[in-house]
Amino acid sequence: MWENRQAGRRFLFILGSSRAGNSEALARHAAAALPADVHQDWKRLSELPLSALPDTGNGEAGGSPQPSGNERVLLEATLKASDVVVVSPMYWYSVSASVKLYLDYWGFWMHMPQVRFRNRMRGKIMWSVTATADDPAKAAPLVESLKLSAEYLGMKWGGEVVGQGYRPGDILAEADAIERAKMLFQVGIS
Repeated sequence: MWENRQAGRRFLFILGSSRAGNSEALARHAAAALPADVHQDWKRLSELPLSALPDTGNGEAGGSPQPSGNERVLLEATLKASDVVVVSPMYWYSVSASVKLYLDYWGFWMHMPQVRFRNRMRGKIMWSVTATADDPAKAAPLVESLKLSAEYLGMKWGGEVVGQGYRPGDILAEADAIERAKMLFQVGIS
């Protein structure tokens, strides 16, 4: 039931903003450079809200019911993906709350023996696309936390693009960020 049936590269774009903002604009430029036969799955977390994680007392999820609803949609999309692209604006030097909750579910899914989450994530590639209203160098904690999460699960780090933009559409004036976005997935894609 949880088996991964991949036929080629499958990119899952996890959108952590409630609107199509600067981070998503960068991600769309990056995705446009992918070959036509690469599958793209775009999931806006505000349209697939997750409930607060259940308190299991000891952090184990083994006795929890099978994932259902939005949790199941996101779990299945995550397991089917060869590449997970976290697309989030920077809030307080980290990802948005919805992305943080999604990543918290990764830890929950690791404790569900029937899912074999950690084993099935090993070897996948994680990427990051973010926009900040501040100096892009201040996004280092956000990027580093995603890199550490990927490393913990045995995933590869693909790379990141960080751009600067305050109001929606500001990023479009950042030619350097747009160019870096267009080149993001070119490594290893052929």
